[in-house]
Amino acid sequence: MRSGNVSGWYARLDRECLSRHQQIDTWLDSWELALKRNMPIASVLPDNWPTLPASLLTDPGHVLDQLLCRYDAQKDGRSPRGAHPIPTMIVDAILADELKSDNLNAVAKQPVKAKISLSALPPGFHSHATKLNGSSTTENHVEEDEETMKEIESNKRTRSGIPLPFADPASGGGLFAARLIRWHSESSKKLSDYEKQEDIRVLLSKMQLFDISQTAKKASERRIFLELVRCGIASLNDVAMDGQISRTEAEELIQNSIKVGNTLLGEWPWDEKPRLLLSNPPWLRIKDRFRGHENGSQLRKELGRELRTKTEHDGSLRFSTLSGNVNLYRLFIERSLQLVQSGGRIRLVTPDSFLREQSSAPLRTLLVNKHEWTSIWAFPDASKIFAGVTQGVLALGLTVGGETDCVLIFGPIERGELCHQTGLKPSIPCMTLERERWANWSRKDWSVPRLPRNRDERDYLLAVIDELSSVSRLSEPNHWLSSEDEQVRVKVGEVDQTNWSSDIHSWRKESQGIPFVRGIHFISFEDEVWLHHPAFDSKISGTSPERKQALWKGKIAPSKQARLACQAIVNAQQTRRLRWIVLPSGCVLGNSVNHLQIPDKIMKTLAKKHKSRQKALEWICQLLNSEKLDVWARAWAANNNVNNYELELLPLLEDEIGRASQVV
Repeated sequence: MRSGNVSGWYARLDRECLSRHQQIDTWLDSWELALKRNMPIASVLPDNWPTLPASLLTDPGHVLDQLLCRYDAQKDGRSPRGAHPIPTMIVDAILADELKSDNLNAVAKQPVKAKISLSALPPGFHSHATKLNGSSTTENHVEEDEETMKEIESNKRTRSGIPLPFADPASGGGLFAARLIRWHSESSKKLSDYEKQEDIRVLLSKMQLFDISQTAKKASERRIFLELVRCGIASLNDVAMDGQISRTEAEELIQNSIKVGNTLLGEWPWDEKPRLLLSNPPWLRIKDRFRGHENGSQLRKELGRELRTKTEHDGSLRFSTLSGNVNLYRLFIERSLQLVQSGGRIRLVTPDSFLREQSSAPLRTLLVNKHEWTSIWAFPDASKIFAGVTQGVLALGLTVGGETDCVLIFGPIERGELCHQTGLKPSIPCMTLERERWANWSRKDWSVPRLPRNRDERDYLLAVIDELSSVSRLSEPNHWLSSEDEQVRVKVGEVDQTNWSSDIHSWRKESQGIPFVRGIHFISFEDEVWLHHPAFDSKISGTSPERKQALWKGKIAPSKQARLACQAIVNAQQTRRLRWIVLPSGCVLGNSVNHLQIPDKIMKTLAKKHKSRQKALEWICQLLNSEKLDVWARAWAANNNVNNYELELLPLLEDEIGRASQVV
């Protein structure tokens, strides 16, 4: 959806029209005018607006979503450049996958069981077989259609197959609702004009769209109406054609289906619980809210306190899984589970870090133990599903209530493998993750590994995970690097590079002093990892980036002992994730490097066995740089940063444990 000159178009628009409210209103007015005149929207835009790129001509709704995202970002104090809406292609794929087997036409097309061949029976049985064939077929179809027809008659389902009520608790510009209307229109072509009118009335009256923004509400009201007109379901005026509803009726139904309020802290304004909830909740950490507000810090604290203490009528906490840096999308997942009726379906689009980050473990446990987590669509960073965003994307499929026995993992999915007719193309790798195996892998925190696309690589990865999942972890007690009382601890480098920047200097060829080591000083080739710092390698070029910020002149004293250090920030393009080195004594570490704190008693024992502390550390370093551990680390990585908890949960290879236990 985004070509090279698209982002420039929005920047030029900002120069021509400073008011974001005016941008949104003008775009919607032009969209309606284009429908009236049956002309492209580009031809009716104001003369002072920049020329619309060809890639934005076909979907006016996408531009509206982008304008709303930029408005929200600026209101928070974030950069509008980093605000991007969810692409329509993933919404269409989710709708197709969720609803493809639910419409009435699909039920009618189900294969009929083979009839008994009359030629294979004696003449006396012909009459009986004819009755048997007829009754069997009739009963089969009546049984299948009766339940559907009852739901249609009770307004629990549209004739097109949409379970009702339908909800979006973070509706924004109404993208999911608009694409649902388009899907409904395509699935209703065989209905009579009367059925079409009745069906759209039921659908609109059973929509539950909720958003915190009044601006988003007004925009989505107009957007949904224009989508109805575009699909031929509603008239631009009160003179409705056959199969259409009038403008007045459509606008009244839409207004009643969209409400403004706080999904997370407020009450749901509808009495009937939804059966289907589809949404792309905001991916925003609380600490990033209110950045542009004068009292932003206080507002963030108040919001955090409200969320942590919000209770239901029975006194229970509304959000029982809050942990770590709270991201709003996780709160929307838990809130959605409360809103949807038992047996109802949920599809949410979130960052793929949800599958592995430690702070999401309580929520994953809730999904597995108290609900049915049915499917995972995994889009890797490289797929760039969101324009301008390299973060991986996840589409969760959930059924409210019950318990998870297994989950289907699809992916890694490439951008071109989404299909608006079937959801996903059949070429996508798929794996069933069974509960027992999953529990062993993750120690019941229900994290899900990154899976490679190549079959051989995937098989190797699964074999490594199966092998290592049952062995001791680095920070656990009672293994060869720890005792019952003392365990290995992962520490961050002692110097915050931002706060101590005035004490960090470039290392010149004549420099003498304390080496300052940061992530850039770790280098690797194939299986070898080494320290590449000018204090230890005088051949490093004078213009090399390794010489910048390499000399420490601050008050923090260097370590008097050699340490095991690991690069904490890793470029996503690097083949290795873990880079361990033995850091010499007399160095100061930046906070882009982690290091291990090994119990003194264990370290002394290992040093005695290996003749010196240095050689013992080199031996451990070789184990930590093993290929299997690196494969493991890449599979369980939550993001590009190497987090402390990832290192603490590293397994110790069984064969090495045997060797090491003999050493100790």
